Amino acid sequence: MNLLATSINHKTASVELREALYLNSEEIKEYFKRVQGKFFSEGLVISTCNRTEIYGIPVSQNISPKEVQDSLLQLKYVSGLTQDNFQNFVSGSAIRHLFSVACGIDSLMIGDNQIFKQVKDSFQLAEENHYAGFLMKRVFDSAVRAGKRAITETRISEGAVTVSYAAVQLIEKIFSNLSRKSALVIGAGETGELATKHLKERGIGNLAITNRTYERAEKLAESLGTKILPFNNFKDSMHEFDIILSATSAENLILTRDDIKGLMKKRKNNPCVLMDIAIPRDIDPEAKNIDYVFYNDIDSLNIIVQQNLAKRKEEIPKVEKIIDEELAGFLTWFNSLEAAPAIKDLRDFFEAIRAEEFEKNKNRFSPEDQEKVEIITKRIINKILHHPTVELKKFGENGTNSDEFAIKISIIRELFGMDKNEKDK
Repeated sequence: MNLLATSINHKTASVELREALYLNSEEIKEYFKRVQGKFFSEGLVISTCNRTEIYGIPVSQNISPKEVQDSLLQLKYVSGLTQDNFQNFVSGSAIRHLFSVACGIDSLMIGDNQIFKQVKDSFQLAEENHYAGFLMKRVFDSAVRAGKRAITETRISEGAVTVSYAAVQLIEKIFSNLSRKSALVIGAGETGELATKHLKERGIGNLAITNRTYERAEKLAESLGTKILPFNNFKDSMHEFDIILSATSAENLILTRDDIKGLMKKRKNNPCVLMDIAIPRDIDPEAKNIDYVFYNDIDSLNIIVQQNLAKRKEEIPKVEKIIDEELAGFLTWFNSLEAAPAIKDLRDFFEAIRAEEFEKNKNRFSPEDQEKVEIITKRIINKILHHPTVELKKFGENGTNSDEFAIKISIIRELFGMDKNEKDK
């Protein structure tokens, strides 16, 4: 299969370069318009914070990865890029790479199942803009099947691999029913935002945000439907929350030991969870020595993250086996497409020879015998071609590499002079 793919990702480029080359949906639509018919007949574009990847069926064998990269940079020029910032894939390796992306084993965070949804969204955008054709639809179906199997048949996506998610999972172990609990997130930066989203997804009963810059807190609160506490007096209301998660970029402690003692006094020693996921720390670590306080900082949470990452890495061979199976299934289907016309061409070629010779010699036979001769010669052709036909079908159904299959078809055509015969016509 003549599929071409080029990728810039977390393995090949810095976050600054990846961010600069990120394409939003409107830019992707513009890219479709620029390359469809010129470089690709159909294809797919995936663009996230960690990768921008172009997949396509080239309109000719002469299209090179460099031309594809240039077409991308013509749409969105980024200085400082070199060939080393791109990975290129062709045919089966391009399909395997897409499957690996969909399964999460090529992600910055191994097993990140968010990319699975992003792959699905990317295909939907291509389909809505008439850029995903017959072949890419089939590639996509196989990629989705591989991704679903990776999630359901392995543990590649289990366990928290970010500190913010690890914090929320640990909170769930302390409080079994979050719908009856309240949480305050201090800090609306990237880490705080992720923690807020995770708490919201886990059905926290009451959620509030406070941040030194009010506008940032307001933006996050609007998107998630949470409350905002003014940063200058949030400590007055701290005792109302069962969970306090802090993720600021402050240079000094936000909550001292005395702050926590005052908090617990107002709570009448009802348990309180403190999660400090800031660097440097926001909460005085002496808080862990206060009764009824469940305290964790980024060091303890990082231990959980590293343990979960190790478990996910152990699952990679299982995912790769799934990818192998789905790739073999796809190639079986694709090779069957190539086998059918090859078989037809072979039969048409021999039938043309038989028919020509019959026409030349039929007058040597009586009208009654002519019919018998035609039947006999057709049977001979069928017997001659029976074994080659069976083997071609087997070859196509075994999921063999499509390039190897194309070579075998080429050899058959050359042996029998089929291409020469067509040119002579």
